[in-house]
Amino acid sequence: MYWNRLFRAGLIGLALSAPIVTDASAQSVLKVMRGATSSNISVSVNRAIVMEADRPFAELSVANPGIADIATLGERTIYVLGKAPGRTTLTILGPEGELITNVDVQVSPDLAEFKERLRDILPNEPIEVRTASDGIILSGRVGGARKVSRALELAERYAPGRVTNLMVVGGTQQVMLKVRFAEMSRSVGKDLGTNLGAALAGNDNDPGGVAFGGGTASGLATGVLVPVGEENDPEGNGAEGGLLFDGNVTGGLGVTLLNMGDFTVNLLIQALENKGLVRTLAEPNLVAVSGESASFLAGGEFPIPVDAGDGAITIEFKTFGIQLDFSPTVIDEDLVRLDLRTEVSSIVEFVEGSPSFSNRSASTSVEMRDGQSFAIAGLLQDDFTDAVSQVPWLSDVPILGSLFRSSSFTRLQTELVIIVTAHMVSPTDGDLLTLPTDRVRIPSELDLFLNGNIEGTPEVRDVARQDFQGSYGYVME
Repeated sequence: MYWNRLFRAGLIGLALSAPIVTDASAQSVLKVMRGATSSNISVSVNRAIVMEADRPFAELSVANPGIADIATLGERTIYVLGKAPGRTTLTILGPEGELITNVDVQVSPDLAEFKERLRDILPNEPIEVRTASDGIILSGRVGGARKVSRALELAERYAPGRVTNLMVVGGTQQVMLKVRFAEMSRSVGKDLGTNLGAALAGNDNDPGGVAFGGGTASGLATGVLVPVGEENDPEGNGAEGGLLFDGNVTGGLGVTLLNMGDFTVNLLIQALENKGLVRTLAEPNLVAVSGESASFLAGGEFPIPVDAGDGAITIEFKTFGIQLDFSPTVIDEDLVRLDLRTEVSSIVEFVEGSPSFSNRSASTSVEMRDGQSFAIAGLLQDDFTDAVSQVPWLSDVPILGSLFRSSSFTRLQTELVIIVTAHMVSPTDGDLLTLPTDRVRIPSELDLFLNGNIEGTPEVRDVARQDFQGSYGYVME
């Protein structure tokens, strides 16, 4: 018994004299015993809420006063005002300076007012509004690109730079553009001229004779008065002792006014009238998705040699034909904005080996609804040219002066109209589309050689199987 007590006392003394060992790593760990974020509150910008604590507090502190402002209304009542979108922490301390709790305060944009303004501006659009941190998220199916831009512009006023767009544009987003070129050109030209000439027939010593003439015959070709002799008229086209008129004269009439032996006086009267009419019509059609660009060319390219310097020659290609470039943007359900450029060009003639092009083009931006048309360009041109050619002094003689004078005039009138029509389109079944080649069949040997037909008999379609909509057939009123 005595030894047991002595042994126990020794163990206790040894334990008391041993050094105390502590965990240094445990001392470096910060543990929050009280005051962790216990609740969250949310308040809108420029809105205020009133909180009530479960115990009296002595001091309040907010981490970022630029996001939220606080004030005490009593020993347990707290006033919180949202100032800017964001998140901050409200700290509540007790009378002895102890930490009571931390409150997470989230300030979000004023969605109530934003939703009201959005319904006023876009009343029939199902746009959903949500908050994410300090920003706004917009989603839904909107009727047009213009409505999307309006909603985003309004949201930027409530959350500048923190707006996320998840909206999609609904409805048809493919546009077919139909362009019609219609041009008429009319030209009228008249020429009236005279040529008076005299000649003295030659003899054996002077077979060539003497000839002189006056006047200014004009037109597509000019008559030439030459003395007539056997050497000058080997084919016998003129009378002996007279004047020979060139056979290239168009619209000319030659008259012998005086024939006295070897002396002859002749008159050439030339009257010519030209008329011309040109009609040009082109109708290119093109389809593009909203926001994209499309181009169309029905024509070709003409090589033009260009001097590149140092004697080198390069080739540049000039396009000609019917060209169409346009970019559609669906603004609303049936409202389209078009940025287009259209051109019709053709090779007119060659001048000194280089081609001359005739070009009619237009470039513009317009807005129109589905099915509407715009005359985007028009030209009415009237060119008039007249000229008088005459022999000095002789043309001023009364009455007889007209024999030494010629007059001409040309008038060219051009009228051009370019009309565009926009249609909202969607894809369809390929079997419902008809090609131009569907109406033409290759002829059989019997049709070609026996009947002389260059195309076969077209296929007769069953009208009863076609899906007609609306009124069709012959209507008599």
